[in-house]
Amino acid sequence: MAWTTAQRDRRSAALRFVAVICLAAALTACAPIFRNHGYVPSDVDLAQLVVGKDTRDTAAPKVGRPSASGLLNDTGWFYVQSRWQQRGALAPQEIDRQVVALTFSESGVLQNVERFGLERGQIVPLSRRVTESSVQGQSVLGQLFANVGRLSAGQLLDN
Repeated sequence: MAWTTAQRDRRSAALRFVAVICLAAALTACAPIFRNHGYVPSDVDLAQLVVGKDTRDTAAPKVGRPSASGLLNDTGWFYVQSRWQQRGALAPQEIDRQVVALTFSESGVLQNVERFGLERGQIVPLSRRVTESSVQGQSVLGQLFANVGRLSAGQLLDN
């Protein structure tokens, strides 16, 4: 059976269309998917806090209450946010993690506002406003970073 020129042109166009669709599907399958977990107040929100003046009651409407508060005597509020990237069938990878720590005195007055990041597996202070030279709660921050890193991608996706 001989193909006419019109049939060959239609067949060729259809094959090109299928090839373009397959190429587009392959490229989108490799596009990264980003997911954010947790909450960290923005720099604009944190700038509203006045160290030494604000209390727990005045800080809560400005930045919101955290989902995890300090472990000892409720002297610290900790906000944790992670950003994950997944490409195709590969396992998700954590590409960014930030922790904001608000430390309060025994009387409830704001003492410290700190933002920590994770760079090459090390805790790095990104910004800090303190009333004292010694930073309280460092070990708690270390525990937070260590525990968040131990979560598997499956545990995060199940929530």
